This record gives sequence, C-alpha cells and structure tokens, in this order.
Amino acid sequence: MSSTLNGRALAMLRAVAAGRAELTCSREPDLRVDGLPCCDQATAHALARAGLIRPRETVAAGVWTHAELTDDGRLALDDPATAA
Repeated sequence: MSSTLNGRALAMLRAVAAGRAELTCSREPDLRVDGLPCCDQATAHALARAGLIRPRETVAAGVWTHAELTDDGRLALDDPATAA
C-alpha cells in the first residue's frame, strides 16, 4: 500500500505521527491538522479505510479525538519507497 501513497497522504501520516491530527469517530472519519480541517477528506477517509490511521480513544460518533498511526501506518512511513 505504501508505494501507492502520494505526497499529501504521506504528509497526513506525518502529521498524525507528530501528534498534530484529530479524527472524528465515524465510519468515514474526518481529519483535521493543527485544528484546521484537512483539505482532502477523501484521502483521510482512504487512510482510515486502509487501516493506516485510527482514533486514539473511543468516543461518541462525530466527536473529535486524537488520531494515531496503526502499525501499518508506521510501516508506511518507514518504507524507503515512500521517502521523498
């Protein structure tokens, strides 16, 4: 999967890894970085569906919570094929 990630998706993963991102708890979670809505929610949804990011805590649907990388998300960032 990581070889198919574009620069924007990798930037989102780096923001999550740095603790700068939040997700809504939902089937298609929205992402915000530094308190601002992400400009590409379709990519945020794809990252969640691919199992690369997830909410850190379980909260009510639609509530914002900190985002975290999954093990696969960390692997995607560590993949030399994704290095810029």
